[in-house]
Amino acid sequence: MLKLSPVAFAVLSALALPTFAVAADDVTQLESVVVTAPASKKPLNVKLNPKAPQQPLPAQDGAAFLKTIPGMSVIRKGGTDGDPMFRGMAGSRLGMLIDGHEVYGGCGMRMDPPTAYIHPESFDKVTLQKGPTVKYGAGFSAGVVNFEHDNEKLAQAGSTGHASVTLGSAGRNDVELEGKTGTEKFFIHGSGTHADANDYKDGDGKTVHSAYTRWNTSADMGWTPDADTLVKLSVGKSDGKAAYADRTMDGVKFDRENAELKFERKNVSPLVDKVEGEIYHSYVDHIMDNYSLRTKTAVNFMINNPDRTTDGAHAAITLNASDKTKVTLGADTKRDVHTLRTGSNANLAIALTQANGARPEDMRFEQTGIFGEVKHFMTDDSRVIGGLRVDQHKAKDSRSTSITNGMTDKDTLKSGFVRYEKDIADGRGTYYAGLGHTERNPDYWEIVKADPVTSTSALLTVKPEKNNQLDVGMNWKAGKWSGSTSTFYNKIDDYLLVDARTATTKIRNVKAETYGFEADAAYQISDNWKGTAGLSFVHGDNKTDHKPLAQQPAHELKLGAEYDNKKQFFGAQLRLVSAQDRVDLGEGNIVGQDISKTSGFGVFSVNGGTRPKKGVLLSAGVDNLFDKKYAEHISRTGSATVIPGYEQTVKLNDPGRTVWVKATFDLD
Repeated sequence: MLKLSPVAFAVLSALALPTFAVAADDVTQLESVVVTAPASKKPLNVKLNPKAPQQPLPAQDGAAFLKTIPGMSVIRKGGTDGDPMFRGMAGSRLGMLIDGHEVYGGCGMRMDPPTAYIHPESFDKVTLQKGPTVKYGAGFSAGVVNFEHDNEKLAQAGSTGHASVTLGSAGRNDVELEGKTGTEKFFIHGSGTHADANDYKDGDGKTVHSAYTRWNTSADMGWTPDADTLVKLSVGKSDGKAAYADRTMDGVKFDRENAELKFERKNVSPLVDKVEGEIYHSYVDHIMDNYSLRTKTAVNFMINNPDRTTDGAHAAITLNASDKTKVTLGADTKRDVHTLRTGSNANLAIALTQANGARPEDMRFEQTGIFGEVKHFMTDDSRVIGGLRVDQHKAKDSRSTSITNGMTDKDTLKSGFVRYEKDIADGRGTYYAGLGHTERNPDYWEIVKADPVTSTSALLTVKPEKNNQLDVGMNWKAGKWSGSTSTFYNKIDDYLLVDARTATTKIRNVKAETYGFEADAAYQISDNWKGTAGLSFVHGDNKTDHKPLAQQPAHELKLGAEYDNKKQFFGAQLRLVSAQDRVDLGEGNIVGQDISKTSGFGVFSVNGGTRPKKGVLLSAGVDNLFDKKYAEHISRTGSATVIPGYEQTVKLNDPGRTVWVKATFDLD
């Protein structure tokens, strides 16, 4: 049963104003907004509208929102805070940015991946850049996701607003409010979100330990003295709690504070196209325990409290080297300090006293990089894009019990790419081919693992990962047809493989190879009807051990049909996932390891909605209509210690039938 909370009722009542009343002709100007499989419009680039309703209904975090992209998967741990994976690569291989700067989590067991602190609807656009890049940071071999706020100046003095309320099965209740006001020279933007859900049930009707409550706030103040200049100060804060079905502890605090100062100046001179710079600060304070959100079964009360402080800066200049050539030069740097304090005792007061003691530092990272990117038009419809970057990395081990305590590992790593793009005549698309090389330093979660030979610190023995990638694809239009294909091949030296087959989790380097593709297609059957399809395929091999590469997602096909007459819309989606029997039990990545083979499954979902007034969108849907019991291959296992009142499973099953409704309001 859906229940409207007092907060949700107040938002609906306050926003259902005559301000939104318009003629029917104005309603028809709105575009279709229900997303089932976002299409790629540019080479290796996918853009999403985070304010549009989605099916299946995403959790309040960034990872679940990204799952609609072909090739993107989520490693499930409960109801929220899953880890995103693209092309079979997870963790720091896939960069997560907020307004251009990287964000981190603090938990050593990945309770809080970067996307755990992101409520997608509070942003204005989300972009996935596939494959190697140089402008966005170091080591992102799979790609980069950027959650961005609108930096546009107001055309005239006034205000805009956006709000939404989402209700659904398992007590799902989300509220999002944001507004922007100002003049042509100054604006203030603020947003607030609150998301809450109870434990969900899988397709067998079994309850999964998965409840969560999260909130986010942010504020931006921008100065726009002219059309080409922006100075913006941004601040944000968020917190929450989440139950996990895959481990013996839950997250009871996800406190994040961040601040950023950004400057941008365009059209500086005939030579200087743009100058930009930013400085940022982020602090994460995370607490997990084994008693707040569940009945304690262990002998001791256990509390872990890591925190993480990240400070960084970025600067770049874009030059008009000629009429046909643009050159971007830049530098970035960051300093990242991680601490961990713990408490464990049969007496809760003693455990709390231990966990509230000093914060001993366990790891410290520093990175400084320079980069350059060139875009050269060979002809009006063809171009070459290429870039290089060099980074110096330092990782200091501050763990008092480590044999490498006080030691620092230093590496100078290189990355680069080159890509050729050619437009098809009459705007019918673009085809491309590119080569890229990425060198990635071990991240926090990898470097604290043990060496496979000595079973002690791997700080000075584990090597940086080196990935060589080929990308070939095209975006196309042909009559009523449109679509894209993106094929990739990776040859990876010193791939960082996590080995959890023994009591001590280890990290080792192997040679690996992955290849696959993503494809999407749409056919405009009539003015109102459209058919869509999305396909993704990944294959990975561990060439050192001559066996499958662990933690690779199964192949996936999505088929959809949509009807939209600009007033009412409805659609259906069939998601088909193959079996995955290529496994390497006990090995994988920093998030999880292969548990077992996985059967294939199919899930059918439907949605519909209406636009009664300008700026008002009412939508509803049923995900997993036939209440199918299924689990993703890469999802985590049920907790080895059975949580009282819950049944342990081989893998965490996804939600069963989920009913949801959403109301969205926009004020211009």
